[in-house]
Amino acid sequence: MHEQESERMPDVSSLAQPPEQPAPRTPAQLLFDRMAGEIGKIFVGQHELVLGTLVALFSGGHVLIESVPGLGKTLFVRTLGRVLGCKFGRIQFTADLMPSDITGSPIFDMKTQEFRFLPGPVFTQLLLADEINRSPAKTHAALLEIMQEYRVTVERTSHKIGQPFLVLATQNPIESEGTYNLPEAQLDRFMFKLVLDYPSADEEADILAMHSVRVDLDERLDALAQVTSPEEIVAGGREFGNVRIDPKLLDFINQIVRLTRQWPQFHMGASPRAGIALMLGARTLAAFRGRDYAVPDDVVELVLPVLRHRVILSAEAEVEGQNVDQLLRTLRASVEVPRL
Repeated sequence: MHEQESERMPDVSSLAQPPEQPAPRTPAQLLFDRMAGEIGKIFVGQHELVLGTLVALFSGGHVLIESVPGLGKTLFVRTLGRVLGCKFGRIQFTADLMPSDITGSPIFDMKTQEFRFLPGPVFTQLLLADEINRSPAKTHAALLEIMQEYRVTVERTSHKIGQPFLVLATQNPIESEGTYNLPEAQLDRFMFKLVLDYPSADEEADILAMHSVRVDLDERLDALAQVTSPEEIVAGGREFGNVRIDPKLLDFINQIVRLTRQWPQFHMGASPRAGIALMLGARTLAAFRGRDYAVPDDVVELVLPVLRHRVILSAEAEVEGQNVDQLLRTLRASVEVPRL
Protein backbone atom coordinates (compact mmCIF):
# COMPACT_ATOMS: atom_id res chain seq x y z
CA MET A 1 0.00 0.00 0.00
CA HIS A 2 2.66 2.42 1.02
CA GLU A 3 4.78 1.38 -1.94
CA GLN A 4 1.87 2.06 -4.35
CA GLU A 5 1.22 5.49 -2.80
CA SER A 6 4.89 6.36 -3.02
CA GLU A 7 4.86 5.41 -6.67
CA ARG A 8 1.92 7.77 -7.26
CA MET A 9 3.46 10.64 -5.28
CA PRO A 10 5.22 13.10 -7.61
CA ASP A 11 8.87 13.88 -7.07
CA VAL A 12 8.62 17.32 -5.48
CA SER A 13 12.30 18.05 -5.98
CA SER A 14 11.91 17.66 -9.73
CA LEU A 15 9.08 20.24 -9.75
CA ALA A 16 11.01 22.88 -7.81
CA GLN A 17 11.73 25.92 -9.99
CA PRO A 18 15.41 26.76 -10.31
CA PRO A 19 16.32 30.14 -8.84
CA GLU A 20 16.13 32.97 -11.34
CA GLN A 21 19.51 33.89 -12.67
CA PRO A 22 20.27 37.59 -12.98
CA ALA A 23 20.24 38.85 -16.54
CA PRO A 24 23.72 38.98 -18.04
CA ARG A 25 25.18 42.44 -18.11
CA THR A 26 25.28 44.07 -21.51
CA PRO A 27 28.50 45.40 -23.11
CA ALA A 28 27.30 48.97 -22.54
CA GLN A 29 26.73 48.28 -18.83
CA LEU A 30 30.14 46.66 -18.46
CA LEU A 31 31.81 49.57 -20.27
CA PHE A 32 30.11 52.13 -18.02
CA ASP A 33 31.05 50.19 -14.87
CA ARG A 34 34.68 49.99 -15.99
CA MET A 35 34.84 53.69 -16.80
CA ALA A 36 33.18 54.76 -13.55
CA GLY A 37 35.32 52.33 -11.55
CA GLU A 38 38.60 53.65 -12.94
CA ILE A 39 37.53 57.28 -12.55
CA GLY A 40 36.56 56.57 -8.92
CA LYS A 41 40.11 55.49 -8.10
CA ILE A 42 41.22 59.12 -8.24
CA PHE A 43 38.10 61.29 -8.48
CA VAL A 44 35.95 60.73 -5.39
CA GLY A 45 32.17 61.24 -5.40
CA GLN A 46 30.26 63.67 -7.68
CA HIS A 47 28.30 60.83 -9.28
CA GLU A 48 26.02 63.26 -11.13
CA LEU A 49 29.06 64.80 -12.82
CA VAL A 50 30.48 61.42 -13.83
CA LEU A 51 27.17 60.07 -15.15
CA GLY A 52 26.17 63.30 -16.90
CA THR A 53 29.56 63.71 -18.58
CA LEU A 54 29.65 60.12 -19.86
CA VAL A 55 26.06 60.36 -21.14
CA ALA A 56 26.87 63.62 -22.94
CA LEU A 57 30.10 62.19 -24.37
CA PHE A 58 28.38 59.16 -25.90
CA SER A 59 25.46 61.34 -27.06
CA GLY A 60 27.65 63.89 -28.84
CA GLY A 61 26.82 66.72 -26.43
CA HIS A 62 28.61 69.20 -24.18
CA VAL A 63 28.35 69.98 -20.46
CA LEU A 64 28.14 73.24 -18.52
CA ILE A 65 29.20 72.85 -14.88
CA GLU A 66 28.23 75.33 -12.18
CA SER A 67 30.20 74.89 -8.99
CA VAL A 68 32.34 76.58 -6.42
CA PRO A 69 36.13 76.44 -6.94
CA GLY A 70 38.20 73.56 -5.63
CA LEU A 71 35.96 70.60 -6.44
CA GLY A 72 38.50 68.95 -8.74
CA LYS A 73 37.16 69.75 -12.19
CA THR A 74 40.61 69.86 -13.79
CA LEU A 75 41.52 66.61 -12.08
CA PHE A 76 38.31 65.08 -13.40
CA VAL A 77 39.11 66.01 -17.02
CA ARG A 78 42.66 64.67 -16.72
CA THR A 79 41.36 61.43 -15.20
CA LEU A 80 38.70 61.16 -17.89
CA GLY A 81 41.27 61.60 -20.64
CA ARG A 82 43.47 58.86 -19.21
CA VAL A 83 40.60 56.38 -18.74
CA LEU A 84 39.09 57.06 -22.17
CA GLY A 85 42.37 57.25 -24.04
CA CYS A 86 41.51 60.76 -25.27
CA LYS A 87 43.59 63.91 -25.59
CA PHE A 88 42.59 66.65 -23.19
CA GLY A 89 43.22 70.38 -22.95
CA ARG A 90 42.32 73.33 -20.76
CA ILE A 91 41.61 76.96 -21.52
CA GLN A 92 41.49 79.50 -18.70
CA PHE A 93 38.99 82.12 -19.83
CA THR A 94 39.90 85.70 -18.92
CA ALA A 95 38.62 89.15 -19.86
CA ASP A 96 41.41 89.67 -22.40
CA LEU A 97 41.14 86.25 -24.07
CA MET A 98 40.76 86.62 -27.83
CA PRO A 99 38.95 84.23 -30.22
CA SER A 100 42.25 83.41 -31.93
CA ASP A 101 43.61 82.27 -28.56
CA ILE A 102 41.01 79.48 -28.73
CA THR A 103 40.86 78.59 -32.41
CA GLY A 104 44.46 79.24 -33.45
CA SER A 105 45.68 81.60 -36.14
CA PRO A 106 47.86 81.77 -39.28
CA ILE A 107 51.57 82.36 -38.71
CA PHE A 108 54.26 83.22 -41.22
CA ASP A 109 56.70 80.38 -41.83
CA MET A 110 60.13 81.83 -42.57
CA LYS A 111 61.31 78.64 -44.27
CA THR A 112 58.50 78.33 -46.78
CA GLN A 113 57.77 82.09 -46.92
CA GLU A 114 54.07 81.24 -46.56
CA PHE A 115 51.41 81.50 -43.92
CA ARG A 116 50.38 78.27 -42.23
CA PHE A 117 47.66 77.60 -39.69
CA LEU A 118 48.79 77.00 -36.11
CA PRO A 119 45.99 75.06 -34.33
CA GLY A 120 44.77 76.45 -31.01
CA PRO A 121 44.01 74.52 -27.80
CA VAL A 122 40.50 73.70 -29.02
CA PHE A 123 41.97 71.00 -31.27
CA THR A 124 41.66 68.24 -28.71
CA GLN A 125 39.06 65.66 -27.63
CA LEU A 126 38.23 66.67 -24.04
CA LEU A 127 38.32 70.43 -23.52
CA LEU A 128 37.94 72.10 -20.11
CA ALA A 129 36.76 75.69 -20.63
CA ASP A 130 37.42 77.04 -17.16
CA GLU A 131 35.38 80.03 -15.91
CA ILE A 132 33.89 80.57 -19.34
CA ASN A 133 31.75 83.48 -18.17
CA ARG A 134 34.83 85.65 -17.52
CA SER A 135 35.28 86.37 -21.24
CA PRO A 136 33.23 88.72 -23.43
CA ALA A 137 30.68 87.62 -26.02
CA LYS A 138 33.06 87.75 -29.00
CA THR A 139 35.19 85.05 -27.36
CA HIS A 140 32.14 82.92 -26.54
CA ALA A 141 31.10 83.17 -30.18
CA ALA A 142 34.33 81.44 -31.21
CA LEU A 143 33.06 78.29 -29.52
CA LEU A 144 29.62 78.32 -31.17
CA GLU A 145 30.64 76.89 -34.52
CA ILE A 146 33.13 74.51 -32.92
CA MET A 147 30.61 72.97 -30.50
CA GLN A 148 27.91 72.56 -33.13
CA GLU A 149 29.77 71.93 -36.37
CA TYR A 150 33.03 70.34 -35.10
CA ARG A 151 35.14 72.64 -37.23
CA VAL A 152 37.07 75.91 -37.06
CA THR A 153 36.92 78.46 -39.87
CA VAL A 154 39.91 80.82 -40.12
CA GLU A 155 40.68 82.98 -43.14
CA ARG A 156 37.76 81.33 -45.02
CA THR A 157 39.34 77.91 -44.55
CA SER A 158 37.63 75.22 -42.45
CA HIS A 159 39.64 72.91 -40.22
CA LYS A 160 37.80 69.85 -38.91
CA ILE A 161 37.99 68.75 -35.29
CA GLY A 162 38.04 65.00 -34.80
CA GLN A 163 35.45 63.18 -32.75
CA PRO A 164 34.79 62.49 -29.97
CA PHE A 165 34.86 66.13 -28.93
CA LEU A 166 33.47 67.14 -25.53
CA VAL A 167 33.49 70.64 -24.04
CA LEU A 168 33.27 70.81 -20.24
CA ALA A 169 32.71 74.48 -19.40
CA THR A 170 32.65 75.78 -15.83
CA GLN A 171 31.17 78.90 -14.33
CA ASN A 172 31.28 80.18 -10.77
CA PRO A 173 27.89 80.85 -9.15
CA ILE A 174 29.31 83.12 -6.41
CA GLU A 175 31.59 85.72 -7.97
CA SER A 176 29.73 88.12 -10.24
CA GLU A 177 32.37 90.83 -10.53
CA GLY A 178 34.21 90.64 -13.83
CA THR A 179 31.87 88.04 -15.34
CA TYR A 180 29.52 88.09 -18.32
CA ASN A 181 26.23 86.29 -18.72
CA LEU A 182 26.48 83.59 -21.36
CA PRO A 183 24.21 84.38 -24.34
CA GLU A 184 21.19 82.15 -24.91
CA ALA A 185 22.68 80.84 -28.17
CA GLN A 186 25.76 79.70 -26.26
CA LEU A 187 23.78 78.11 -23.41
CA ASP A 188 21.62 76.19 -25.87
CA ARG A 189 24.73 74.49 -27.27
CA PHE A 190 25.25 72.66 -23.98
CA MET A 191 23.39 69.39 -23.65
CA PHE A 192 23.43 69.44 -19.83
CA LYS A 193 23.97 71.93 -17.06
CA LEU A 194 25.19 70.14 -13.94
CA VAL A 195 25.15 71.88 -10.56
CA LEU A 196 27.76 70.50 -8.19
CA ASP A 197 27.81 70.82 -4.42
CA TYR A 198 30.43 70.09 -1.80
CA PRO A 199 31.19 66.39 -1.21
CA SER A 200 29.63 64.51 1.67
CA ALA A 201 31.53 64.03 4.95
CA ASP A 202 32.57 60.48 4.02
CA GLU A 203 33.66 61.51 0.53
CA GLU A 204 35.68 64.44 1.85
CA ALA A 205 37.35 62.12 4.37
CA ASP A 206 38.29 59.80 1.49
CA ILE A 207 39.76 62.76 -0.41
CA LEU A 208 41.88 63.73 2.59
CA ALA A 209 43.07 60.15 3.05
CA MET A 210 43.99 59.87 -0.63
CA HIS A 211 46.03 63.07 -0.62
CA SER A 212 47.67 62.41 2.75
CA VAL A 213 50.09 60.05 0.98
CA ARG A 214 52.75 61.95 -0.91
CA VAL A 215 52.43 60.31 -4.30
CA ASP A 216 52.85 62.32 -7.47
CA LEU A 217 49.53 62.88 -9.28
CA ASP A 218 51.03 61.90 -12.62
CA GLU A 219 52.01 58.54 -11.11
CA ARG A 220 48.42 58.01 -9.95
CA LEU A 221 47.10 58.86 -13.40
CA ASP A 222 49.60 56.56 -15.11
CA ALA A 223 48.42 53.73 -12.85
CA LEU A 224 44.88 54.01 -14.22
CA ALA A 225 43.80 51.54 -16.89
CA GLN A 226 42.59 52.77 -20.25
CA VAL A 227 39.25 51.02 -20.65
CA THR A 228 38.15 52.35 -24.03
CA SER A 229 39.34 54.40 -27.00
CA PRO A 230 38.11 57.34 -29.09
CA GLU A 231 37.09 54.93 -31.87
CA GLU A 232 35.04 52.82 -29.44
CA ILE A 233 33.35 55.94 -28.06
CA VAL A 234 32.28 57.06 -31.54
CA ALA A 235 31.10 53.54 -32.42
CA GLY A 236 29.25 53.25 -29.11
CA GLY A 237 27.46 56.53 -29.73
CA ARG A 238 26.24 55.24 -33.09
CA GLU A 239 25.12 51.96 -31.51
CA PHE A 240 23.21 53.73 -28.74
CA GLY A 241 21.29 55.54 -31.46
CA ASN A 242 19.51 52.23 -32.12
CA VAL A 243 17.93 52.20 -28.64
CA ARG A 244 14.15 52.17 -29.15
CA ILE A 245 12.08 55.23 -28.26
CA ASP A 246 8.36 54.51 -28.09
CA PRO A 247 6.12 57.11 -29.80
CA LYS A 248 4.38 57.64 -26.44
CA LEU A 249 7.73 58.52 -24.92
CA LEU A 250 8.45 60.98 -27.72
CA ASP A 251 5.09 62.62 -27.02
CA PHE A 252 6.01 62.75 -23.30
CA ILE A 253 9.25 64.58 -24.15
CA ASN A 254 7.43 66.91 -26.53
CA GLN A 255 4.82 67.83 -23.91
CA ILE A 256 7.46 68.69 -21.30
CA VAL A 257 9.48 70.89 -23.66
CA ARG A 258 6.46 72.71 -25.08
CA LEU A 259 5.02 73.31 -21.61
CA THR A 260 8.10 75.34 -20.65
CA ARG A 261 7.02 77.94 -23.23
CA GLN A 262 3.63 78.35 -21.53
CA TRP A 263 4.67 78.13 -17.88
CA PRO A 264 3.76 81.43 -16.19
CA GLN A 265 7.03 81.79 -14.24
CA PHE A 266 9.19 81.42 -17.38
CA HIS A 267 9.89 84.40 -19.58
CA MET A 268 11.41 82.13 -22.23
CA GLY A 269 10.99 78.38 -22.67
CA ALA A 270 13.17 75.67 -24.14
CA SER A 271 13.96 75.30 -27.84
CA PRO A 272 13.39 72.16 -29.95
CA ARG A 273 17.07 71.34 -29.33
CA ALA A 274 16.08 70.59 -25.72
CA GLY A 275 13.75 67.82 -26.87
CA ILE A 276 16.50 66.34 -29.04
CA ALA A 277 18.88 66.41 -26.07
CA LEU A 278 16.31 64.65 -23.87
CA MET A 279 15.78 61.95 -26.48
CA LEU A 280 19.49 61.34 -27.12
CA GLY A 281 20.32 61.39 -23.42
CA ALA A 282 17.52 58.95 -22.58
CA ARG A 283 18.83 56.53 -25.22
CA THR A 284 22.37 56.60 -23.84
CA LEU A 285 21.15 56.32 -20.24
CA ALA A 286 19.02 53.30 -21.17
CA ALA A 287 22.02 51.63 -22.85
CA PHE A 288 24.21 52.25 -19.77
CA ARG A 289 21.51 50.51 -17.71
CA GLY A 290 21.40 47.44 -19.92
CA ARG A 291 18.28 48.12 -21.96
CA ASP A 292 17.74 48.42 -25.69
CA TYR A 293 14.68 50.60 -25.10
CA ALA A 294 14.15 53.84 -23.16
CA VAL A 295 11.58 54.22 -20.38
CA PRO A 296 9.97 57.32 -18.81
CA ASP A 297 12.36 57.16 -15.84
CA ASP A 298 15.27 57.83 -18.22
CA VAL A 299 13.58 61.01 -19.40
CA VAL A 300 12.47 62.13 -15.93
CA GLU A 301 16.03 61.81 -14.59
CA LEU A 302 17.39 64.10 -17.30
CA VAL A 303 14.74 66.85 -17.27
CA LEU A 304 16.60 69.12 -14.85
CA PRO A 305 20.09 68.87 -16.45
CA VAL A 306 18.63 69.41 -19.93
CA LEU A 307 16.23 72.28 -19.16
CA ARG A 308 17.60 74.30 -16.23
CA HIS A 309 19.86 76.44 -18.45
CA ARG A 310 17.41 76.72 -21.35
CA VAL A 311 14.58 78.48 -19.50
CA ILE A 312 14.65 82.09 -18.26
CA LEU A 313 12.67 83.21 -15.24
CA SER A 314 10.21 86.05 -15.61
CA ALA A 315 10.98 89.31 -13.81
CA GLU A 316 8.25 88.61 -11.25
CA ALA A 317 9.60 85.13 -10.52
CA GLU A 318 13.11 86.53 -10.03
CA VAL A 319 11.84 89.16 -7.60
CA GLU A 320 9.99 86.46 -5.67
CA GLY A 321 13.18 84.38 -5.50
CA GLN A 322 11.72 81.42 -7.38
CA ASN A 323 14.02 78.46 -7.96
CA VAL A 324 14.37 77.14 -11.53
CA ASP A 325 14.90 73.54 -10.45
CA GLN A 326 11.83 73.54 -8.22
CA LEU A 327 9.68 75.05 -10.96
CA LEU A 328 10.89 72.40 -13.40
CA ARG A 329 10.06 69.65 -10.90
CA THR A 330 6.52 71.03 -10.62
CA LEU A 331 6.23 71.24 -14.40
CA ARG A 332 7.54 67.69 -14.82
CA ALA A 333 5.05 66.34 -12.29
CA SER A 334 2.16 68.02 -14.11
CA VAL A 335 2.70 65.91 -17.26
CA GLU A 336 1.17 62.46 -17.17
CA VAL A 337 3.78 59.71 -17.42
CA PRO A 338 2.91 57.34 -20.28
CA ARG A 339 2.46 53.60 -19.79
CA LEU A 340 4.52 51.72 -22.31
